[in-house]
Amino acid sequence: MSTPAAAAPDASAFPAQQQNPAANASAATSAVEQRLAELGLKLPEVAAPVAAYVPAVVSGNHVYTSGQLPFIDGKLQATGKVSAGTEGTSDEPTVSPDAARDFAAVCAVNALAAVKSVIGDLDRITRIVKVVGFVSSDPSFTGQPGVINGASELLGQVFGDAGQHARSAVGVAVLPLDSPVEVELIAEFA
Repeated sequence: MSTPAAAAPDASAFPAQQQNPAANASAATSAVEQRLAELGLKLPEVAAPVAAYVPAVVSGNHVYTSGQLPFIDGKLQATGKVSAGTEGTSDEPTVSPDAARDFAAVCAVNALAAVKSVIGDLDRITRIVKVVGFVSSDPSFTGQPGVINGASELLGQVFGDAGQHARSAVGVAVLPLDSPVEVELIAEFA
């Protein structure tokens, strides 16, 4: 079975500190990091927990990540509810679905950093088993699956068939730090 072609996440959503030109791809330490580099991305340091938890735990041959926010260089990239701008009457800050999709890809990269922190080498991943994405949504917004596609498509591009996964995309009233998206994943490894 082949992986359907998917649009690459918009690398401009990642500041230069997290972008990694393909010319520097040879500096990557694993095939997975090499693939990220080809997509113009670099694995960041693991985001520091914002409460009493750890970024990832190993149980058997699976890694479970905590929910990852779209932090780049320790800074949350946006706040507010995801809204297409045609629903709701909120005076709160809003984030477009396209921007939220890019932020979901940032969350996925941060989740991979959390996985690496506990297994040492992302090439040990044999399958992305499940992705759970949360979208802080305007009450009338129903495009959560499209937002979380940012994470799913990135994982498919990086892992090919092994990146195809089960998934939930859930709309919620609010997320930690007023983040527009949060993504967690379960990865199987050898």
